[in-house]
Amino acid sequence: MSGVTLITLLRRRDGMSKADFIDYYEAQHRKIGERVLKGFATRYIRRFIHPLDGEDQPCDFDVVMEIDFPDRARMDAFFESASQPDIAAMIAEDEEKLFDRTRIRVFTVEEHSSEI
Repeated sequence: MSGVTLITLLRRRDGMSKADFIDYYEAQHRKIGERVLKGFATRYIRRFIHPLDGEDQPCDFDVVMEIDFPDRARMDAFFESASQPDIAAMIAEDEEKLFDRTRIRVFTVEEHSSEI
């Protein structure tokens, strides 16, 4: 079995500037991610999105979060761990400060590459 990449699209909560969103994510929320992912994931990346035209659109997201797991079993073990009531509550409480939780979208990735 090969590795699994999880992609999550996240939108900041209404009323929060993009600069404040990035600052809070990197100073606070990222640390929760690092703590709960330790021992399960091999990579945790946040890619903050800045539209080329500078205009936020209603369908847009503010960050693409990527998490790599060595295999599906480790990903499943992470989700089981993260669903424990104390961990789930900690994550949800901090997400409320940062994200529009109604807009969270999570995907696994099937990757294809080309030599260019």
